[in-house]
Amino acid sequence: MNRTSLHNWTFLGALVLITLAFAALMRPFHQPIFWAATLVILFWPVHRRLLERMPRHPSLAALASLLACLLVVVLPLTLIVMSLIAEVARLYQVFVEAGGVAPLLDRLLAAVPPQLRAWLDRLQGSEVAALQQRVSDIAGQGFQFLASRMLSIGQNTLQLAIGVVLMLYLMFFFFLDGPRIVRGARAAIPMDPANLQELADKFVTVLKATIKGSVTVALVQGALGGLMFWIVGIEGVVLWAVVMAVLSLLPAVGTWLVWGPAALWLLASGEVLEGLFVIGFGLGVISIVDNILRPILIGKETRMPDYLVLLSTLGGLAVFGLTGFVVGPVVAALFVAIWQMFIARREALPESGPEQPGTSGIAHDGVTTSGQVAHRGADHRTEDAHR
Repeated sequence: MNRTSLHNWTFLGALVLITLAFAALMRPFHQPIFWAATLVILFWPVHRRLLERMPRHPSLAALASLLACLLVVVLPLTLIVMSLIAEVARLYQVFVEAGGVAPLLDRLLAAVPPQLRAWLDRLQGSEVAALQQRVSDIAGQGFQFLASRMLSIGQNTLQLAIGVVLMLYLMFFFFLDGPRIVRGARAAIPMDPANLQELADKFVTVLKATIKGSVTVALVQGALGGLMFWIVGIEGVVLWAVVMAVLSLLPAVGTWLVWGPAALWLLASGEVLEGLFVIGFGLGVISIVDNILRPILIGKETRMPDYLVLLSTLGGLAVFGLTGFVVGPVVAALFVAIWQMFIARREALPESGPEQPGTSGIAHDGVTTSGQVAHRGADHRTEDAHR
């Protein structure tokens, strides 16, 4: 190995090590960085219009874009989280004071129709009691999990506030220096510019589709579900609305996991009109929203198979936490895109085979052969004759 090669490998090793060390330093702040970049991408059209109106004041345009994002996204989400924490705490207190879910199950069994009650009577009492205990344990664990999560958020209010402030701070500079940062990243990545541009376009497309499409549909379905529960008088409207919004992000799952059992509970409790209303509203309004809004907001060309969206979303949530519902589909889309590029490049490569005399494009000394020159000249004369 000569001196130049040694220097090149040493520099490359130092570059990798320092980059990994920097990534480790930034790891505690990956969520503020990711959400700052995501919101800047989403609000970039707004920032571009503001920049066109005040081209001599880029800092003022960046500040105006930041305030728009704060009013449209950050403040509403903060109010929703605060309401959710208060409601979960209240419901958990009611659950504990009521003695768990057993009294509610006894009330439900007392309202069971006679035909179903006769079938339950034929079961052994121990089996019914075991079923009641199992449902009670599951409900208790669910409430304890929600309460612990809300308590954790409440205890980490300072950390959450620091994260939000850091995100807003980064957003200002991303708005201000976004184009320069993108140009620097493109110049540093050793990849064909066309492939790099395709991956960047895919990243932005899937990111916007996930936020604008999936999140908007989830918010609409959650709001409609909360309105439906408020009309029929079910407690915990904010909690169930948030749960339905989260479930609507997962393909093949959906909001029916919440309003379906609620409708059965109302029917079994004797509130037939309320139960039928929940079923009709769930099927006729909430479920139809997904079929109408999602194609409009996302578009067919950006959609991945439902199974891939489901697996990538669940995997993203498991690895990255709340951020994973966006990171997961984006990573999956980039995975599909880069493998499609690889396959296309493989298919574009010429197949190697024995060279025929007089047809080789390049002679052994690097000079084009006379056979190819004559062939190209004949092609040009044929094209001129057709013209």
